[in-house]
Amino acid sequence: MLIEFRVKNFRSLRDEQVLSLVASKDKTWVDTHTSATGLTAAPRLLKSAVIYGANASGKSNLIKALQYMQAGVQLSATLQPGPAVYMQFALDAESGSQPSEFEVTFLVDGVRYQYGFAMTPQRIVREYLLVYKAFKPQRWFDRHFDEAAGKDVYTFGPGLKGPKNVWEHATRSDALFLSTAVQLNSEALRPAFNWFTKQLVILNERTPLSLTHQFTMQMLKQDEGRKRICDFLAAADISIADIEVRTTPVSRFNLNLATGQTEKRTEEEDQPFFSHVTDTGKATFNFADESGGTQTMFFLSGPVLDILSKGLTLVVDELFANMHTHLVQALIRLFHRPDSNTGNAQLIFSTHDTSLLDAYGLFRRDQIWFMEKKVDQSSTLYSLSDYSPRKNEARGRGYLQGRYGAVPILSGLFEAPH
Repeated sequence: MLIEFRVKNFRSLRDEQVLSLVASKDKTWVDTHTSATGLTAAPRLLKSAVIYGANASGKSNLIKALQYMQAGVQLSATLQPGPAVYMQFALDAESGSQPSEFEVTFLVDGVRYQYGFAMTPQRIVREYLLVYKAFKPQRWFDRHFDEAAGKDVYTFGPGLKGPKNVWEHATRSDALFLSTAVQLNSEALRPAFNWFTKQLVILNERTPLSLTHQFTMQMLKQDEGRKRICDFLAAADISIADIEVRTTPVSRFNLNLATGQTEKRTEEEDQPFFSHVTDTGKATFNFADESGGTQTMFFLSGPVLDILSKGLTLVVDELFANMHTHLVQALIRLFHRPDSNTGNAQLIFSTHDTSLLDAYGLFRRDQIWFMEKKVDQSSTLYSLSDYSPRKNEARGRGYLQGRYGAVPILSGLFEAPH
């Protein structure tokens, strides 16, 4: 489970921003909206969090920062050497010359890990891992770039076992030690590596929802998987009685650069067909005939069911836009219900749907976050808990009235008429 994410000097996130999933001492819906950890420092973690803010406020940048960190862990040891492609805060000279910093604290099998690194486009300048197998942390490794010596300096703790010197010498200046060591079969570091690669799922325009199509299709080919998906869609008030996978011919057109002619070829492709049954009749529709909301729910069904059963962390950026607010609420409540969220999965997402703020029992105050862009174009993340609102306060209206900030300031052509 995700405990905390910190980022500094990435896109509009100039100053350090912290997203915490540590539950406050508020006892509201504690048994459904939070899960116990067994940790003294963070006794309970939130099962969901929502982020609000105006367009271009930095919500997407926060998710991209976590995604960039994930990609660094996944790929840095195997990518070809070369300068990294990323954006520091570009609107002041000092930030443009400083490294970007990323840190994640997470829980795996009751053990807390605190991992972070700082980097420039040319190299890693700092990397570290702390492991809390007891209350006091063990520093397994610490790496920093010594500018005077022109090389990385490593410090290893006794908790990390294995050929550490071999891993150190194999790590390129622009690669992460964590990734390299796991590639060279470090079993001790694999749980931390696997959290990024197997337990963190991020969906945004870089990894769109449509990419989950094949995962859902594979589930449909199994009887149990098809039943679970049909039950999922039926629970969302969609009149789908059954889903059949058919292998159908699909025409593809390619331009032959040598001849300048368009060539047609036919390929076999698995496609879902949806059986709808009502009191007055029944019919079968292909995927394209279904509504945008049904398509989104279909894409989500396989991954969400898998995430709930395995206890993964799902981060979604603005992908509920074409879904009715009641469907969005139903999805969120799946993460809060102990009978459906059997693995203590987490959902973190950004949205503009203010009706969610006032839906009864949907969010505790510590689950609601806001992102605001300041005059200097840097972004600031903060929690609704900072405002200590009353429990029965009309949050949606308060947000739209600017009580919590994080709303667009309209002027000129877009200003409301007097």
